[in-house]
Amino acid sequence: MLRRDDLLTERVRHPIPVLEAVAGCVPPKVVSNEELPSHWETSDAWVRRRTGIGTRHWADEGTSTGDLALAAAEAVLARCASGQVDLVLVATSTPDHPIPAMAPALAARLGLAGVAAFDVAAVCTGFVYGLATASGMIAAGIARRVLLVAADVYSTLIGPDDRAAGVVFGDGAGAVVLRAGEPGEPGEVLGFDLGSDGTGHDLITVPGGGARDRAEPGRYTEPDRHFRMSGREVYQHAVTRMTESSLAVLKNVGWTTAEVDRVVAHQANARILSMVGSRLSIPDEKVLGNIERVGNTGAASIPLALADAVARREVHAGERVLLTAFGGGLTWGSAVLVWPEVV
Repeated sequence: MLRRDDLLTERVRHPIPVLEAVAGCVPPKVVSNEELPSHWETSDAWVRRRTGIGTRHWADEGTSTGDLALAAAEAVLARCASGQVDLVLVATSTPDHPIPAMAPALAARLGLAGVAAFDVAAVCTGFVYGLATASGMIAAGIARRVLLVAADVYSTLIGPDDRAAGVVFGDGAGAVVLRAGEPGEPGEVLGFDLGSDGTGHDLITVPGGGARDRAEPGRYTEPDRHFRMSGREVYQHAVTRMTESSLAVLKNVGWTTAEVDRVVAHQANARILSMVGSRLSIPDEKVLGNIERVGNTGAASIPLALADAVARREVHAGERVLLTAFGGGLTWGSAVLVWPEVV
């Protein structure tokens, strides 16, 4: 933990958030398009044409969001010079319990007794919001090393007859560690753009199960406790918001789209990813992703895609990386960084 004198010194120095490591975790159960429920009346060609997804991972019974978060956290901490952190953040929309937050329990399972820990709830934008929160904590001198885990188990929220959402979502967790660094250091997180529009809260939602449900007995039925998404409206919002947010953050740091080496967007749908890249005039070969193999994993999608890109050697030290996401709320956000040397 930082002492008061250390905090004052760090504030004077204005520490810079630097990405130190990234890792991901998906449950072992792989579900191909051919293995989707027969009453959904899908085919491999139909799912690929609409979403670009070929397989996804679903958690087995008994595996929770917290379990996946733990696996991702252990993996990323093993890649760091130090396993100690000052703050644990968890971005999720599928917590193990409504109360308490998942982050303190995750910290305890990791043996990080006494550290600050809390959750970030911004649905599929959760990782970018969490990254901004972690960066702000470092820049303010409140923490020197932050563990950020994004994890979701959407298979627990999908209604048994919801083909539209069922074919899209998978389960997974991704994690990064940010540390205090110096300006110009590889891995430096340079800037953010964040936004929201609560008037569209009902476009991506689980209506029942919360305080409103309990406050108005009888208003919500069992189907209201499942995930709902207005696909057509969400598509338009996602493309527009991620494009505008990306352009805003690039302007903030003085980059042009031509100077971006890699784009990693929320893995919502292959058509959305293609359209965002097109509107940014960024060629397809610069847009990284793994949606074909893991589907839409909610808040976990960006760190999972980053971890996958590292494993496949698709991103290299010194490259300029743009991250962008859109999710329920409605929320959206983008971040830019210079990629470090990571393993």
